[in-house]
Amino acid sequence: MKIIVLKNNLKEALSVIEHGVGDNNALPILKNVLIQTENEKIVLRTTNLELAIKKTLSGKIIEPGAITVPLSVLYSIISNLSDEKVSLDTKDTTLLISTEKYQAKIQGVKDDEFPVIPKIETESVLIIASQVLKKAISKVFYAAELSEIRPEIGGVLFDFLTSNLKLVATDSFRLAEMIVKKELFSFSGTSGFKAIIPLKTVQEIIRIFPEDEMIKISFDPTQVFLQSSSIELISRLLEGEYPDYEQIIPKTFITEVILKKEDLGNAVKVVSTFSGKNNDVNLSYSDAGDMSLYSLNQVIGENKYSFSVSGKGESFENIAYNWRFIQDGLRALEGPTIFFGVNGSDRPSLIKSTESDIFFSYIVMPIKK
Repeated sequence: MKIIVLKNNLKEALSVIEHGVGDNNALPILKNVLIQTENEKIVLRTTNLELAIKKTLSGKIIEPGAITVPLSVLYSIISNLSDEKVSLDTKDTTLLISTEKYQAKIQGVKDDEFPVIPKIETESVLIIASQVLKKAISKVFYAAELSEIRPEIGGVLFDFLTSNLKLVATDSFRLAEMIVKKELFSFSGTSGFKAIIPLKTVQEIIRIFPEDEMIKISFDPTQVFLQSSSIELISRLLEGEYPDYEQIIPKTFITEVILKKEDLGNAVKVVSTFSGKNNDVNLSYSDAGDMSLYSLNQVIGENKYSFSVSGKGESFENIAYNWRFIQDGLRALEGPTIFFGVNGSDRPSLIKSTESDIFFSYIVMPIKK
């Protein structure tokens, strides 16, 4: 193999695939990047056997071929080069790197020892704008939790119905749901599906796919495959039965409050300074139209923040919430005003935008005292 490529293009491509490498001492080749020529393009691949990433880039192909080398070594070299063009040449299992000012040799491994990356065979394809998909994932993924006891909550549920696509994440103490309406995507299949995509995979989707492209998504019973014009990602799905999240989302409330997002955000920032080890703050509501947040720290002291709201239903005092959970939900919410529905100190509360065209809901459990 002999190719010439622009340094910045190669660096960007390596950054796309770098999180696909594995850290397995029994299979050291998982730390390598596979470099090969394919259909007049240069292709880079990494895999850790759970996740595989492919990046295609342009360059001058003088001789076709393939080799695998440690990604970290190659990335470090390319990142620190000052020359614009880089030549990559193979001699047996050695990769020769050269520019006008620099030469290096990296000991590699034959490409046929690199793991075979599986493929998905299906005619059911969901096509969605990258910007829409990444925004939907960013609204919910932080609520997932890696758990050995309940591995199914360590990812984002893609719940596809004929009328919409729901993305859901939960750690059992809170739940985030984002609904993508049918007009924002197309689907070639005839039936819905449910699939749990691992947390690391959805984080990679946010990180590597460009904003201005369309993404094709395919599922089979064990894998998900995403493809844009130059990037491909394939990942195993999480096994297990996802919680019946629709039963968790409250439909009616003892207390309903409309408030400014900015007011609650400011209150959380200030009052959380005095919160204890459980990150708890106490929320109270008066039917006179006041809401307050209070926290007490036996060492530091106590503080309270009050502001005006519009509400109906029963007053309540000192319902404790994890302030970090509240803050996460506020970050995901859009619009100046929000709805806060409360059902006492032992049942889930709901936070959502008051604007009817924003389809994000955030459910949080009070802290039991």
